[in-house]
Amino acid sequence: MQKRNLIAVLLLPLITFGIYSLYWAVTTKGEMNKLGEEVPTAWIWLIPFVGQLWWFWKYSEAVEHVTHEKLTGIVSFLLVFFLGTVGFAIIQDAFNKVDAVAPKVAV
Repeated sequence: MQKRNLIAVLLLPLITFGIYSLYWAVTTKGEMNKLGEEVPTAWIWLIPFVGQLWWFWKYSEAVEHVTHEKLTGIVSFLLVFFLGTVGFAIIQDAFNKVDAVAPKVAV
């Protein structure tokens, strides 16, 4: 997982009217998928309300695995659901503390 500045994750959504939050979520989803997780495409967000809830639930499950259960799926889901951008910053802090590298392919 790429280390990102927490202040940037917290403040850029304010400057970009929330667009950076979407970018951050999709980018970190791609990084988690490279580590072996299976977070679905963000196009599912186009299904009103249910699509976003389901996507963030799958995303939160992946956060739990990538952070080696230091941040559980239910906690990360609640952080995103109730705190929004602040929740993203807390999740990014957990990503920054984990030394996650892509799985090695057996030769």
